[in-house]
Amino acid sequence: MARGRIRARLRRSNLYTFGCLRPCTSEEEPHPLQGPGFSRTVHCNQPLVHEKKPLFYCKNDISTTKYNVITFLPKALFEQFRRVANIYFLLAACLSTSSMSPFSPLSMIAPLAFVVGLSMAKEALEDSRRFVQDVKVNRRKVNQHKVNGVFGPRSWQNIMVGDVVKVEKDHFFPADLLLLSSSYEDGICYVETMNLDGETNLKVKRSLETTLTLDNDGAFKDFTGTIRCEDPNSNLYTFVGNLEYERQVYPLDPSQILLRDSKLRNTDYIYGVVIFTGHDSKVMQNSTRSPSKRSTIEKKMDYIIYTLFTVLILISVVSSIGFVIKAKYQSTSWWYLRPDNIDTQYNPQKIGVAGISHLVTALILYGYLIPISLYVSIEVVKVLQATFINQDIQMYDEDTGTPADARTSNLNEELGQVDTVLSDKTGTLTCNQMDFLKCSIAGTAYGVRSSDVELAAAKQMASDLEDEDSDLSNFPMPKTKVSWEDVRRAEEIELESVVTSNSDEDHKQTIKGFGFEDNRLMNVNWLKEPKTDVLLMFFRILAVCHTAIPELNEDTGSFTYEAESPDEGAFLVAAREFGFELFKRTQSSVFIRERLSASGEVVEREYKLLNLLDFTSKRKRMSVIVRDEEGNIYLLCKGADSIIFDRLSKNGKMFLEATTKHLNEYGEAGLRTLALAYRKLDEQEFSDWNNEFQKAKSAVGVDRESTLERISELMEKELILVGATAVEDKLQKGVPQCIDKLAQAGLKIWVLTGDKMETAINIGFACSLLRQGMHQICITTSNSENDGKEIIKDNIINQITNASQMIKLNKDPHAAFALIIDGKTLTYALEDDVKHQFLGLAVDCASVICCRVSPKQKALVTRLVKEGTGKTTLAIGDGANDVGMIQEADIGVGISGVEGMQAVMASDFAIAQFRFLERLLVVHGHWCYKRIAQMICYFFYKNIAFGLTIFYFEAFTSFSGQSVYDDWYMILFNVVLTSLPVISLGVFEQDVPSEVCLQVFSP
Repeated sequence: MARGRIRARLRRSNLYTFGCLRPCTSEEEPHPLQGPGFSRTVHCNQPLVHEKKPLFYCKNDISTTKYNVITFLPKALFEQFRRVANIYFLLAACLSTSSMSPFSPLSMIAPLAFVVGLSMAKEALEDSRRFVQDVKVNRRKVNQHKVNGVFGPRSWQNIMVGDVVKVEKDHFFPADLLLLSSSYEDGICYVETMNLDGETNLKVKRSLETTLTLDNDGAFKDFTGTIRCEDPNSNLYTFVGNLEYERQVYPLDPSQILLRDSKLRNTDYIYGVVIFTGHDSKVMQNSTRSPSKRSTIEKKMDYIIYTLFTVLILISVVSSIGFVIKAKYQSTSWWYLRPDNIDTQYNPQKIGVAGISHLVTALILYGYLIPISLYVSIEVVKVLQATFINQDIQMYDEDTGTPADARTSNLNEELGQVDTVLSDKTGTLTCNQMDFLKCSIAGTAYGVRSSDVELAAAKQMASDLEDEDSDLSNFPMPKTKVSWEDVRRAEEIELESVVTSNSDEDHKQTIKGFGFEDNRLMNVNWLKEPKTDVLLMFFRILAVCHTAIPELNEDTGSFTYEAESPDEGAFLVAAREFGFELFKRTQSSVFIRERLSASGEVVEREYKLLNLLDFTSKRKRMSVIVRDEEGNIYLLCKGADSIIFDRLSKNGKMFLEATTKHLNEYGEAGLRTLALAYRKLDEQEFSDWNNEFQKAKSAVGVDRESTLERISELMEKELILVGATAVEDKLQKGVPQCIDKLAQAGLKIWVLTGDKMETAINIGFACSLLRQGMHQICITTSNSENDGKEIIKDNIINQITNASQMIKLNKDPHAAFALIIDGKTLTYALEDDVKHQFLGLAVDCASVICCRVSPKQKALVTRLVKEGTGKTTLAIGDGANDVGMIQEADIGVGISGVEGMQAVMASDFAIAQFRFLERLLVVHGHWCYKRIAQMICYFFYKNIAFGLTIFYFEAFTSFSGQSVYDDWYMILFNVVLTSLPVISLGVFEQDVPSEVCLQVFSP
């Protein structure tokens, strides 16, 4: 097809989330944006207009550096002389040029210049790396419209507001753009926003229907238009504006906006017009500096420096008093000093001036009590320690080729002082790689394979029971579907599972995303089951209700799926294995190959997409409205069970009781669950609803989203329940062993997760966070909706008080307690009048699990632990929702997993697997803490010893203010002669080998 078109022209009303935006057809009803915050005007394809006031907008070059050529010297000097020790040595160097100085000016100025210069050189080196990265980004090329429909390459830094640019596949967007058209006929494109929000799933963007004709270079020869929109702001998910084009006004929303630093995927090219450039772009508006974190040792070192200053002043005063006494009562008899021709500073007739002069001399003379090279030596040592962490082969992940990364060297020794570890679950303790494991259809449970969580929990329980040599009946069994025989034979079960997975007969286990085992559904055997119509609808919902894109793997001939979440990818793999393969998708249709007979005959069916109501964290569900080949219209819906169950019709609750029971079992087995339902629609009903929906989409205003939500609710009701799915998020390798050893090392482990309580408890058993014999304390709110806030809070306070009392009254010294609390309860527990009671209970427990928590609650819990205990906290996570927690903790650790790099970019240390945390803390944390502590003590010892020899010599020489050492020796003592041995100690000292560090806490 002409110009390499990929897909057939499609109606814009059939597009993705909430459909399309219909233009206003009358100039008499524009949608002007007025008032503060909505003053930006962009003249499309007329960039030079914006160089004049009042439309003068910032350039597109960015700078993330701390300094530039002009500001480096003053800023860097300011940073160095924020340290009190450096200010003292600067004053001493200035005074060394006077006659009161016991040393030559060179002996005072040279060490200060060397130390400050070295620190400034380090700052310059680190900033130069940022500068090189900025230059690399600013010099990227993009095709920009020159004139008369001709596009040519231009550097990002030269792009201006109003420019029309052409971005090609797998390239980043140079600025915030308005999407005009793409290589697809319907003007959609796929965007990866990993650099913005940490999510690896692709987002769908779409252009306005009116700009679809701008589909080639020549079409922009006479293109003009005006965009009136909001001012630059940091909100990534909202955009309010309109486009004035061809004398009509078209409303804009976030689905037409392409943000800087996101990447074009699965689309050959797009055309867009620049709206926000440089530091006005949303990603730069969100680029806040990481909080400044200082180690505990560095803070304590400041107090020691102040103490040494006090000692310095004290001995200087003592020395000056001694000098005054000697000068006033004895110097007159010392004829060899020529008392008739004496300097003012030694004149007994002006003893006050002489005393003050000697005090200045003493402060300079005894200044070597303060180790001038301490700060720079510590910086050198920390950088070298960080290098060893980065090069540790035992923290290198071979699967991904990812080493450990000490992103900051300031907190190395803090790793050895961690008291509490706060961890995310999904992607941190687990792999965030979903396998379809079980399902419930028409009230019947399918899937016989035990999850890894069940097996690990059973194995842990068996191990604990054998260690305690106790009768099984004396211990409560967790609510998982694992029999006592399974507990006794946990190793056999695990071995059997491994052997089975390697057999030729069970090749299904090798399929990524599919761990289902049940012959009742495989190989079209489901046709022999009762209620085949419900089974058929279940499979079709799996295959049709999604936003994924099929991609053919030419090597294997099978399809892979670009899905918005790992769960969705697992559903499509499961549908394919059940005989319902998604093989093609357009913006108007989904094409499925359905295998409906045992003979293997495949039927290709087309489902026309009429509307798609996307998943959001608020809605907790997604729906598609489709028309099948028979002309029937269906709404297919999947979502959280609590949401779906509230929207069932009276006739749709036939399988509700059985499905609820199965969902509870799946949750207790550590599985992630969703409920599936559908509704058949009348033609007239859909037509009336769709008209209202289109009107709501075309509106511009602050209540647009709420209106869309309300209208969506009108359709997503009277549903018929089909069944539920259960997918498994596997534990990462070595997680139970790592947590077990950290617990034996005395660290408290908190898990903050969005899962429900049953799932979190069983994950806790699987990863050794919970153990048999451990007393579980569950703090929850009542389910009554009639209870007021005060009643609920009083109930929570009573639960916390009773639990604290129970712990205090427990006389068993070996008793261990685990606290489990959900997000709703945590909302009340974090209030000012309750949080200290909650923290007091939590610190008395060996393990804490917080369920159903939001990202904000993660950060608040971390802050409470950090400030409430006053001890070192470490937060570890892998996703954008963990950034607040990571930045709030004393030490932030990011997992470089599949959830993008947002957590890693906000972290202080990055590792590829949770199990590496054990070596990072127990080995490197111990070494770094020991080395830095010994190094600082040795620095102070040598300088105090050195300074006191000068004081003793002063007392011997009648406090004459003379130095016992040569000036050059004084210069070299701190900077060279004594620093290098101490630096070597700080870098290479090992009080115990790494193997011993790890074995100390081994069971």
